[in-house]
Amino acid sequence: MAQHILTSKVAIITGAANGIGLATAFQLSKAGADVALLDFDGKTEERASEIARETGRRVLAVPLDCTNRDHVTSAFRRVREHLGPIDILVNNVGQSARERMTDFTDADLDTLDMLLAVNLKSCILCSHQVAPEMQARRSGKIINITSESAVNGSLRCWDYGAAKAGIIGFTRAIARELAPFGVTVNAIGPGATRTAAIDKMQKGFIDRIIADIPMGRMAEPDDIAHAVAFFASDRAGFITGQTLLVNGGHWML
Repeated sequence: MAQHILTSKVAIITGAANGIGLATAFQLSKAGADVALLDFDGKTEERASEIARETGRRVLAVPLDCTNRDHVTSAFRRVREHLGPIDILVNNVGQSARERMTDFTDADLDTLDMLLAVNLKSCILCSHQVAPEMQARRSGKIINITSESAVNGSLRCWDYGAAKAGIIGFTRAIARELAPFGVTVNAIGPGATRTAAIDKMQKGFIDRIIADIPMGRMAEPDDIAHAVAFFASDRAGFITGQTLLVNGGHWML
């Protein structure tokens, strides 16, 4: 976004040290927001410094395990102390089972606890930190990153798909609750996106993924970040409870 349409806003992005989260932090900062990068990755501080140098905005790095309620409470308190009241929350942190992906019939159910915690529980815990203050101010934006896997029945993603589908249900429920107070809550479902995890896959597998995408390429992190920036802006002020798939037409609702 070329215009500073988020000037004076404070945004939190979870899972912000890499990939979609990092691209989102850059985009919101370029749009004028002061941003907090929440991640347990050791590079978070370095990434925050890069964004601050490039955009001139205030940028705060906060190490955080988003599945731990006490850590989340402490981290959000720190953001308020350093940047001020929170206007925008982007619940981006999450992951698939990756090398532990299995058919459901062969499942190690221990993986399920981790995926529900990282993807769904983290979204709920972080949203609970900002919803009361947004409701009281009668303004605010919550953007939850789900996945195309929540709607398309991706093979070997039964656990990840279930967690991400939970995010869609949660988004709709709190969107309805907070709408009378002027707070919008929306979800974005990326399709295959070129991140570090994708880059580790074999070229033949990546080629097969791309072959199924009508636009002939994977998403770049910036493709998702631009959608987040739209939902975070007043241009999306009358949109709430929606799930936007950003996937090059691979799956169409």
